Amino acid sequence: MDAAIIGPVAPRRFDAHRNDVAGGFLDCAHLSRSLPMQTNETPSNSTERDAHLVFEHWHRHVVARDLSALMALYAPDAQLESPLAYVASATRQDGRLQGREAIAAFFAASFAQPENGLGRWYRSGYCHVAGRQLVWEYPRETPQGDQVDLVEVMDLDAAGLIACHRVYWGWKGVQTLLAALGR
Repeated sequence: MDAAIIGPVAPRRFDAHRNDVAGGFLDCAHLSRSLPMQTNETPSNSTERDAHLVFEHWHRHVVARDLSALMALYAPDAQLESPLAYVASATRQDGRLQGREAIAAFFAASFAQPENGLGRWYRSGYCHVAGRQLVWEYPRETPQGDQVDLVEVMDLDAAGLIACHRVYWGWKGVQTLLAALGR
């Protein structure tokens, strides 16, 4: 399985993932390669190109709150799983949303609340690609202070659309969710 860490080479003041002697990223796939996202280097195959496009466009569309452009990245029968879906929906108590329409309603409601505590959207610029799976982190610590810490995991279909999207929350995110639940 081809795996790659994709992203710009940029020093950071902090990085929980800097765990090798040189201070770079340690990839456990062993057969990986780094692809700088900010150069003209072309990903080696269509799967990497699809992942690169989703990585760049998903973030851009969420930050811009561009719902129609964001939904164009999802397959019609996509699934989104997130603790926020549990908090935001009285009917989806398993945290899963099925289909582009349900996912669009979820994001529309999120976009309508600009002060929902999710707002910085700082990320390192790196993602990990293994086959058709794309993973990246929004770390807790940012140059501007703490943010909700998330890990985005997306499985892409053969057309390069998001078929399954799972969001994992770190401690800062859990605190935000508990506050939303009144706990």
